[in-house]
Amino acid sequence: MFSIEKICFVPVALLRGNSFVFCFTNEIVYMLLGFDIGGTKCAVVIGSRTNTDGIRIADKVVLPTNLGANEMISSLFTNAELLIEKNGFNSQHIEGIGISCGGPLNSKTGMILSPPNLPGWDNISIVEMAEKKFGKKTLLQNDANACAVAEWKFGAGKGYNNIIFLTFGTGMGAGLILDGKLYSGTNDLAGEVGHLRLADNGPVGFGKAGSFEGFCSGGGITQLAQMMAREKLQMGEKVSFCKCIDELHLLTARSVAEAAYKGDELARNIYKVSSYYLGKALSLLIDVLNPELIILGSIYTRSQSLIEPYMHEVIAKESILSSYQHCRIVPAALGENIGDMAALALADAIAM
Repeated sequence: MFSIEKICFVPVALLRGNSFVFCFTNEIVYMLLGFDIGGTKCAVVIGSRTNTDGIRIADKVVLPTNLGANEMISSLFTNAELLIEKNGFNSQHIEGIGISCGGPLNSKTGMILSPPNLPGWDNISIVEMAEKKFGKKTLLQNDANACAVAEWKFGAGKGYNNIIFLTFGTGMGAGLILDGKLYSGTNDLAGEVGHLRLADNGPVGFGKAGSFEGFCSGGGITQLAQMMAREKLQMGEKVSFCKCIDELHLLTARSVAEAAYKGDELARNIYKVSSYYLGKALSLLIDVLNPELIILGSIYTRSQSLIEPYMHEVIAKESILSSYQHCRIVPAALGENIGDMAALALADAIAM
């Protein structure tokens, strides 16, 4: 049951002069604040929890991650205050704060523990800092777990109890929803599937050649493209998406996918190799965890038709048939908003 204090806080944009201001309607709802912390950029996002359509993103600001830890956090908090003020309410309207950040971290103590993509962020008590600043309950989780919660509550995973969410973006990590609960493991390292070895050699990911992340991530697909394109170029053959060896460093998973969709055979073969290893890894996860649903993010949402046939071909051969038949594999539903929704989903979880 909602308390009377949680009535009348849904922001609705009204045009006044040349700017938008937010007023509050009489829907039963509360406000949320989220921070999505990444190695190259961070986002501050505010949203509302309604009793009709879940979470609405009200506004956000994106900042480059170009300061030391304490200075960056101070900037994030200042921008949060400005964003709240800009939208016509104050921090007292906030019911929960969510922080999504790459690991390692300790969600129980609320500390960020030296993530490789955030140099200098060593033993940062960010939850304590946020709660002291805003006076609101705060929840910290790694980005894969946060995205898993967002897709489970508000995206492709609604209605399911056993879900594996795979980031499949710059890196490869998993968030696990098991028996209707987020599973983070003994010390928040559950779901680090990118470290699994799939071959003795291959692209490097998570510090390991031939790893799941090495074959199935933006960085891994780029490495595959560079190796396979280099072989062609050194033999004097033309590569439509890379004119010469000096341009190999410009290749990305996205540019290779674009070439594949135009029918380039080499580009399609690059994605075929990645898809084969994706199928091998998913077979292992299906056999071990017996999920109802696997949700694949980022690269899969953009390149599903390049990946899906080969992925399923491998899973059909490698996994336990009954487990495979009871598991759906789908793209993430929250799209480009998933980072924002992940932070707000954590805020919603701590507010409830």
